[in-house]
Amino acid sequence: MRSFASDNNSGVHPEVMAAIIEANRDHAAGYGDDRWTEQAEECVKKVFGREAHPFFLFNGTGANSVALQAVTRSYNSILCASTAHIYVDECNAPARMTGCQLIPVDTPDGKLTPELLRPHLSHFGDCHHAQPGAVYIAQATELGTLYTVEEVRALAALAHGHGMKLHMDGARLANACAALGCTLREATVDAGVDILSLGGTKNGMMMGEAVVAFDAAVAADIKYYRKQSAQLASKMRYLSAQFIPYLDGLWLRNAEHANAQARRLADRLGRLPQLRITQPVETNQLFVSMPRPIIERLAEHYFFYVWNESADEVRFVTSWDTTDEDMDGLVETLGSMLG
Repeated sequence: MRSFASDNNSGVHPEVMAAIIEANRDHAAGYGDDRWTEQAEECVKKVFGREAHPFFLFNGTGANSVALQAVTRSYNSILCASTAHIYVDECNAPARMTGCQLIPVDTPDGKLTPELLRPHLSHFGDCHHAQPGAVYIAQATELGTLYTVEEVRALAALAHGHGMKLHMDGARLANACAALGCTLREATVDAGVDILSLGGTKNGMMMGEAVVAFDAAVAADIKYYRKQSAQLASKMRYLSAQFIPYLDGLWLRNAEHANAQARRLADRLGRLPQLRITQPVETNQLFVSMPRPIIERLAEHYFFYVWNESADEVRFVTSWDTTDEDMDGLVETLGSMLG
């Protein structure tokens, strides 16, 4: 069964698989003291600048938890959208690992704005209240929407003006940059982001993410947080080697394909009666409302997620390997069900 549930369900790109196989030669020192990790670190610096400090980890929840530990203390609070991945989908791991209070902010589209954040920027210096310490944003958001570079810059300025840090969850940063027509650096460090969770698993890698700090002081203790969080791989080369082809343009090619397939799918689904696309299709995620009986019947043929039970809203996600035939099958199946 081909899946539209998540880009996590797609396979591994052949170039990434080849890099893993190449790293499997002979023996190599563990815990990152190998030539593949050294080369991958240079690839990160080439993309983001010499001020970038990369740390490779197993997964996205670990990356977010480690990144937020680096920019907060246990008496801080972390401001995020009420739909944020760290608030909804990570089993409270970032709060547990940081000791911080997560403050959800309601948004109409998954995007924080300075206006939405300002009411929560209070009680600084008051020991009876958690101290606002970080702002978390996802690019793209959980609703598939995008921050422009200017919008990220405005959030960074607000956070920095209050002595706070801006953390970007870049699980789908590749898709966002492909849609915005900007570089990875322009979307992050140049826009004022302090620390980044750089994803690859959703875009053709087998596993592994990277925490990238853009300041030496922020990066200073990450190696300890990574170890304490059980995110330090002994055979690091298999994680880091993937970033060598990935950052050499593969990230963009894969994301452009996934985004293009999402736009094509949205165009076709938009022509079907009784379906309504509920969010702008800006990356590789589509949110569609449809009659409950259709959802139940479609689930017998395709794997996807019901996003909002009360609104009969589902999410379809396209991937680097989503084919025209995949979309033909989904559209034809839906079309026959809708009569």
